[in-house]
Parts: sequence; structure tokens; C-alpha cells
Amino acid sequence: MSSRIKIIDVGLGNIASIQNMLKKIGQDSDRMLEPTVKNSDIDLLILPGVGSYDYAMKKLNSGGWTEYIKELATDKKVQVMGICLGMQLLCDGSEEGDLSGLSLVPGHFKKFSSNGGADRLKVPHMGWNTVHYNERGSWMMDGHEDDPRYYFVHSYYYTHHQPTYVAGTTGYGVEYGSAIQNGNVFGFQFHPEKSHRFGMNLLRNVIKQLC
Repeated sequence: MSSRIKIIDVGLGNIASIQNMLKKIGQDSDRMLEPTVKNSDIDLLILPGVGSYDYAMKKLNSGGWTEYIKELATDKKVQVMGICLGMQLLCDGSEEGDLSGLSLVPGHFKKFSSNGGADRLKVPHMGWNTVHYNERGSWMMDGHEDDPRYYFVHSYYYTHHQPTYVAGTTGYGVEYGSAIQNGNVFGFQFHPEKSHRFGMNLLRNVIKQLC
């Protein structure tokens, strides 16, 4: 039987890792090579991403994914989730590139500033860090003890003039939104699929949203 969890496969992320982590919590998933699955056959659409912003957007634009994802996002019964670069693509744009993003969550991405000196910030931000969830992200926190830790690899961070869409924050030189949400569209700057028990618990919470 076909799964109702679909993962966009345009060569932008390690989809096998995501599928393996979902399998560990008892969830099957299918890769989507073309934007042809009907809304009624999807509960959760996952947009993974590793690489450069403009290259990824060109892939989405040329493959007919951009309008497809936007249309799916208007169906409140379908949850749309972005991971790492996938989260960035959900927003308006990035300093890394010139192309516009999907604009499903307002906000832009700025590059971390690696200031000089012995304590200069290393870019990219790579390794384990803590996410502090707020009220908007309380459902993401369910089942966690204290503030959970996740695995990050990124050079650009989410910004918006108001914290309206921020569900969780992380500190790395600046305090930035590492989990964002706009209705049924949400994203994680970190990699749940690489974050062991913390990532597993988060994905369980995502699945609960589908019920």
C-alpha cells in the first residue's frame, strides 16, 4: 500500500536517512519523483534539502514543484514540512542566492558572521545544539525532557522583523528561529533524521499532527 507520507526527491537531500528514521517510529514513506500525487492522497509532504539555495530553487521551478507545493499548502489537510535547506526554501529568499523562495512562511535568511579573533564564530554552524520551543512550538516539544538537542549543518539563519512565525530558537552568535511555522507549513533548520532520540520524538509529534 502506498504511504500518505511523501518525500520530494529532486536530488537535494539524503532521503534514505529520513525514511529510515520514519521507519524507526513505525511510519512508511514514499519518494516523489514528479509532482503528480493528488492532495487527497497526501497527509505529510516533506521537502528535504542540502546544497545551495538557487540550485535548489531551479530544481523546484524546472520540475513543476513550485506551484505544486504552493497548491498543496493551501489545503489545510496537508502538512508541509521543510528540513534544513528545505526549511529555507519555504521562505521568501536568502542572501545565498538571487531567486525567490516559495514564500509559504514569511522571512529571509542571512549568513552567519564569522567575526575575527580567537573566539570567532565557525561557519557553517555544524554539530549539536539546543532548541528552545515557545508556545507556538509547544506541540513540537511534547514528550521531551528539558530543551532537546538536534544536529545542525548550515551557514544561513532565519530572520523576520517580528517573531510571528518562530516556533523554536537556537543560539549561535545570534538567537535565531530554528523551527518555524505558518499554519500547516513548518520547517526545521536542523536534521531530525540525524538527531537520534530527539529527532525520533520530534517526528512522532509531527505524525500526531496528522491525526
